[in-house]
Amino acid sequence: MEYLDFNNRAAVEEYEAFLNSRSAHFLQSTLWAGVKHRWRHEAIISRDSHGSIRASALVLVKRFPPPFKPFLYCPRGPVCDVTDQESLKDILQGLEELAGRYHAYSCKLDPPIDETDSRAVYALRNAGLRFTAWQPDDLTIQCRNNYVLDISGRSEEELLASFKSKCRYNIRLAQRKGVTCKVYGKERLADFQRLMEETKDRDGFDMRSESYFARMLDSLGEHCRLYLCEYQGQALSGAICVQYGGRTTYLYGASTAAHREVMPNYLMQWEMMRWAVESGCHTYDFGGVPHWYDPDHPNNGVYRFKTGFNGRLEVYAGEFTQVYAHKYKAAVDRALVWAGYHKLL
Repeated sequence: MEYLDFNNRAAVEEYEAFLNSRSAHFLQSTLWAGVKHRWRHEAIISRDSHGSIRASALVLVKRFPPPFKPFLYCPRGPVCDVTDQESLKDILQGLEELAGRYHAYSCKLDPPIDETDSRAVYALRNAGLRFTAWQPDDLTIQCRNNYVLDISGRSEEELLASFKSKCRYNIRLAQRKGVTCKVYGKERLADFQRLMEETKDRDGFDMRSESYFARMLDSLGEHCRLYLCEYQGQALSGAICVQYGGRTTYLYGASTAAHREVMPNYLMQWEMMRWAVESGCHTYDFGGVPHWYDPDHPNNGVYRFKTGFNGRLEVYAGEFTQVYAHKYKAAVDRALVWAGYHKLL
């Protein structure tokens, strides 16, 4: 077991190559550490007998105001076969050492393991991690319920033909009406932020700052795009999209209530999918669909919109926790949830 030297370019390239070979989530990339600039970051590496990387874990260290102790978070990690006991042992040993170094009271992991993968869940629990089989969508750091579309080997024409007829109609309607959807740089973030403000007020979504989105574009570079749909000179909708490890992810979206009849959101999703196809990705990730199972929930419309593209639900097992200060954890968790710190990302 070793730790990545973030200042060693060759070591970072080896680490990133391993992540891409495993189709890892972009939240495990060293690039993400640049976005979370107020967090400390570490990366644990486990090697096989030939010296090749077999497992890794990017770890963010969150410090809270006194008297709270720091907290470790491994977003969408670790990147390994968790049923391989030696690999998992190395990663957990590294986490324990980091907890001692930073005086952290616990570490949370939320690997992209399907909820039906009982072998993986058992392996993590057997290694001593605490696991809650089900949690409300509002209490997990990352959304457990996601909507994805398998696009590997499919052309644009094949993909478009696979959508529901109403979805195809709305994409073509936007095009006929003269809606444009283009990629922009940081110079258009102010327009995106205005759309986010309106979306937040209308739908009650959490919102990031303009500086946060600027850091995403800077740190993730060619992996990250800002899309804006415009009609008659007005920005109607926008999105922040990330491409990494063969997966294109729709991460943040916003829209105005004006001119919804020209269907800009459908065209925007289609243009992001076209980027995914052009880049040879195997998956287009629509992101979270919280409360998809509750048709009466105010946010259920997000799920209904995404189902028009004929994808599938991808439900992850959830969060696993390694506790290092047992007596301390229960009281702190209650306080942090009350303060809203459970939504760390």
